[in-house]
Amino acid sequence: MQVRSITLTWVRVPLLEPFRISSGSVAEKDAIVVRVEGDGFTGWGESSPMAGSFYSTDTPESCWSELCDVIAPAVLHRDLSAGDKLPGKHFASVGIETALWDIDAQRRGVPLHRLLGGTRDCVEAGLAVGLYEDTSQMLRTTEKHLAAGYKRVKIKIARGSDVDLVRAMRRAFGDDLPLMVDANGDYTPEHIDVFRRLDEFNLMMIEQPLAGAMLEESAELQRQLRTPICLDESLENVAAVERAIALGSLRIANIKIQRVGGFGNALRIFDLCLAHKLGIWIGTMPELGIGQAQGAAFSSLPGCTFPTDVEASARWFWDDIINPWIEVRDGMIAMPTAAGLGYRVDPSKLARYKVHEKTFVR
Repeated sequence: MQVRSITLTWVRVPLLEPFRISSGSVAEKDAIVVRVEGDGFTGWGESSPMAGSFYSTDTPESCWSELCDVIAPAVLHRDLSAGDKLPGKHFASVGIETALWDIDAQRRGVPLHRLLGGTRDCVEAGLAVGLYEDTSQMLRTTEKHLAAGYKRVKIKIARGSDVDLVRAMRRAFGDDLPLMVDANGDYTPEHIDVFRRLDEFNLMMIEQPLAGAMLEESAELQRQLRTPICLDESLENVAAVERAIALGSLRIANIKIQRVGGFGNALRIFDLCLAHKLGIWIGTMPELGIGQAQGAAFSSLPGCTFPTDVEASARWFWDDIINPWIEVRDGMIAMPTAAGLGYRVDPSKLARYKVHEKTFVR
């Protein structure tokens, strides 16, 4: 396809509550919404790194600069297909890359999840619960949102806030609640006693216990635990996934479309994990509605064996930029039937939350 124009809109939407993990927290969601016009169609994508640098070196500021100075000008001078490799870092290029898939699905007259290879008409959603000042607040938040029927619960842990949190969850909600923990790489191999104690709680998985680069150490930790280790931040590209598999660093993979740079790379990683019989699920940051809808679409692939991190729009945000909002009913997210992404982007919401905007024309 020939890209005719690209419009970048940096928006900032307030969160209902701070999103807090072991390395930091944010109270607003920054995202760069990408509108691509080509071959008579409009495709939408989202470049959605966290503000600050506590999650990755990519930030809204760095992605905005890279999109404006490098990626958008380069893309305007190329004929592109969905899945083509784009210049730039993953968190920046993903906005344009996924918009091209939206256009391709519209041209073919199929919903995005079908173009990706999805076979499900609805996908299981999982509840994510961040770190709080006190345990009772965590329990109240969990109880409130479990009413929507989420199929599993993930709680964030950090050094000094781990075993007691899991014990409190088990006491409050029972041993049958599908429960996992996410450390966001906060621990080291010296914390083996913590993981051995967590191993006693029948958890679905321990997500990213060690720093992203510590693949050998993760493999050794996995050999000492019954609970599966899931890697997230470690899986930045195909080469990293190949190395993690070869070392035995994981049993479950969390694929984030934003982190790996779009659907093309996500599908390559998905196929690799599937070939090695790993558990697979699709994570989020969380993104705004475009990115969340993309994650839900990918979760419809038959090899995704665990509930997605995609939640209802109203779980995290005062407002969203899409219509309709994403909803979770009885723990499930229904797949759109319209061609393409299946959600409309509301121009009035883009204008309301706009920080910067820039258009590039061929």
